[in-house]
Amino acid sequence: MTHRFYAWALALPATLMVFLFLGLPVLSTLALTFGDPKGPVAAYAAFFNSRFRMTVLWRTMEVALITTILSVGIGFVVAWVVARTPSRLKSILIIAAVFPLLTGVVVRSFAWLVILGKNGILNSFLIWAGVISEPLSMLYTQGSVIVAMVYLFVPLMILTLVGVLEGIPQDLTDAAASLGATPAAAFRQVVLPMAVPGLIVGAVLVFTGSFTSYATPQLLGGERQMMMGTFLYQRAMVTFDWLGASTIAAVMVVVTLATVLAMSKLARRLNPVAG
Repeated sequence: MTHRFYAWALALPATLMVFLFLGLPVLSTLALTFGDPKGPVAAYAAFFNSRFRMTVLWRTMEVALITTILSVGIGFVVAWVVARTPSRLKSILIIAAVFPLLTGVVVRSFAWLVILGKNGILNSFLIWAGVISEPLSMLYTQGSVIVAMVYLFVPLMILTLVGVLEGIPQDLTDAAASLGATPAAAFRQVVLPMAVPGLIVGAVLVFTGSFTSYATPQLLGGERQMMMGTFLYQRAMVTFDWLGASTIAAVMVVVTLATVLAMSKLARRLNPVAG
């Protein structure tokens, strides 16, 4: 009983800090959405009855989902190569994977303006190679946002998966091969189930980061490809519609929590031991 009391006493300051600086602001934002004079759920009714707002929501979810799928695929392949590389070269590969994280999100997103612009590196190269005769409009499209998002979050996915894949003994895949399993079967029945916890954690991080991103959609998507993060900023800082901004924030919180719960349930189903 005494040890439990000391444990709670040690955890109390951190718990209070989290509640005061994270939980309380979120609860205040959620409470503000129910203060519309037209009714407690009028703000949500206005949001979900607006075609424009629903378009922004579905676009954001689509971009976040595509970004997550591509990041998981690319990150898993790279992390598997890094995990199976000798230790001397492995450190170099990990540094190369982490290196983009040493620069800010705005800097990395702005770099894609230089690459994808009409007078940018990619268009100049394609014209020089004779592939196209005039510059392509690649900026302010959903594709440009997704490319930049994948570039931003793949390093995070790699770091999440490397540790998990390193923990899978090579003896297990060798044993599966000795029992007649093909490389594909060994991967599907041995490697993939053991990598599920890392895949789920990485997918949650990428999806929530993409869904709530602001700088990248603002720089590469603009008004044409508005997403929830840029829409929230516009409502709060441009039109000063705090009720509308709070409603958007509440919807983002609910979608994020629902994603985490769904991913956790999927992890328990795919890997009961990890769950």
